[in-house]
Amino acid sequence: MLQVSYIRENREKVLERLSVKNFKQPEIVDAVISLDEERRQTQTTLDSISAEANTIAKQVGELMRQGKKEEAEILKSRTVTIKEQIKTLSEKLNKAEAELLKHIVLIPNLPHSSVPRGTTPEENENIFEFGDKPALYAGALPHWELATKYDIIDFELGNKIAGAGFPVYKGKGAKLQRALINFFLDNAEEAGYREIQPPIVVNEASGFGTGQLPDKEGQMYHVGVDNLYLIPTAEVPVTNLYRDVTVKEDELPIMNCAYTPCFRREAGSYGAHVRGLNRLHQFDKVEIVQVAHPDHSYEILENMSAHVQSLLQKLELPYRVLRLCGGDMSFTSALTYDMEVWCAAQARWLEVSSVSNFETFQSNRLKLRYKGKEGKAQYAHTLNGSALALPRIVASLLENNQTERGIKIPAALVPYTKFEWID
Repeated sequence: MLQVSYIRENREKVLERLSVKNFKQPEIVDAVISLDEERRQTQTTLDSISAEANTIAKQVGELMRQGKKEEAEILKSRTVTIKEQIKTLSEKLNKAEAELLKHIVLIPNLPHSSVPRGTTPEENENIFEFGDKPALYAGALPHWELATKYDIIDFELGNKIAGAGFPVYKGKGAKLQRALINFFLDNAEEAGYREIQPPIVVNEASGFGTGQLPDKEGQMYHVGVDNLYLIPTAEVPVTNLYRDVTVKEDELPIMNCAYTPCFRREAGSYGAHVRGLNRLHQFDKVEIVQVAHPDHSYEILENMSAHVQSLLQKLELPYRVLRLCGGDMSFTSALTYDMEVWCAAQARWLEVSSVSNFETFQSNRLKLRYKGKEGKAQYAHTLNGSALALPRIVASLLENNQTERGIKIPAALVPYTKFEWID
């Protein structure tokens, strides 16, 4: 959530930066400024009248101590009017604050100055590529056929149990999942991240804190009876560890990682591009999350990107790094890098990680601050990234490493799988 004071003092700059994200509703920005002015004026009047009420209360008390009951009663009669005014102003203030919040949550985060303009994924900026695309043997199969051939992933059985998008991993398929999770967690720990095992359901306050609510409630699974949401990513519970928290400046950066299953409804997703593991409703992911000092957050973003790339290099997967254009960025992000791996049998790039800096957008919602030596509390920056999401990594490993004998496991993963081949 943007800070109201910044919007008020930088209206034209805010509108210019929002245009990069194709935000075309200046009336919402103007409504925020107008409602903020109403809120501030009401608050000033309320504070003045409340101060007057406190003064009168002291005067009444003093008159009563002096035995001047009649004068005290006359003065007390004034407080009746003041109480009505305070009640009216408080109601007006609450209404203005509610309307202000209603409007400001509709405004996305401002994109960083390096974010290119654009409206579609095709306009993302390709900034780096690594590795050679493998040449497959004649008769190579897409991963969903390989999964059936080697009996390691059963999509039909998952469909029977839960529905499309909930595969069942079996045998070496299940072991490969577990191996990747442990591989990613161990690498995160070596990079300085502390492992967290958070809840996989969150309340509304947590969803609001990281920006999933009210923006993405249609994409989240909702447990209606308890009003809880299944998490779309570990970013939500891990970042919310610091909701309503003020940390010390010398504690920054705070580095956490977590493995969780993730749940996304993916409403409206259909077609060939969602076959097999390409898009699921339930999947496993290791997430890295940092709380950072604003002066260092973009350096940290580059470090997080480098960490994700190191994982892809160890897995011997060809990949590219994209800087997302404004139209392809999330509502909450100021700058996002996507990492895409080449999936050889499908002959297409698949996104496997997004690494983002949210600047103060989440911390303002979370009331997450840091306090320096001078004692002033300021909003921290929050960052997160997938390191990594498993489904498309598995799809790429299966497709890229298939041979006529079977599927060869990358050397870095063998200590975790305890096998070199799926055959």
